[in-house]
Amino acid sequence: MVRIRLRRVGRKNAPLFRIVVADSESPRDGRFVEVIGQYAPREVAADGSKKGRISIQVERAHYWLDVGAQPSDTVRSLLRRAGVLKARHEARIARGRQASAVPVRDDADGSATAGH
Repeated sequence: MVRIRLRRVGRKNAPLFRIVVADSESPRDGRFVEVIGQYAPREVAADGSKKGRISIQVERAHYWLDVGAQPSDTVRSLLRRAGVLKARHEARIARGRQASAVPVRDDADGSATAGH
């Protein structure tokens, strides 16, 4: 199974994590398929919050989620904070609504019915 998870890099007492796509059986800091982002928990985020700086390649995250990669619990919360999961959810709802929409029927003379 392919997982999206964190890989620790950085110095002692200065953690930095890369968000990687890896096989679930490989070790935490071992082999991986692709780096799709970075998380610096000690840095101040762009919005001023002290929850850390997150940078994610959104297109690649969507791709890996589409092909079935399962994010770890921590990565899932990071994706949620970055807005990736919300955009994915809204796109899925929009596709469902578009598929269930019923087109307006036209009469034989070509004019649309106006509720009559």
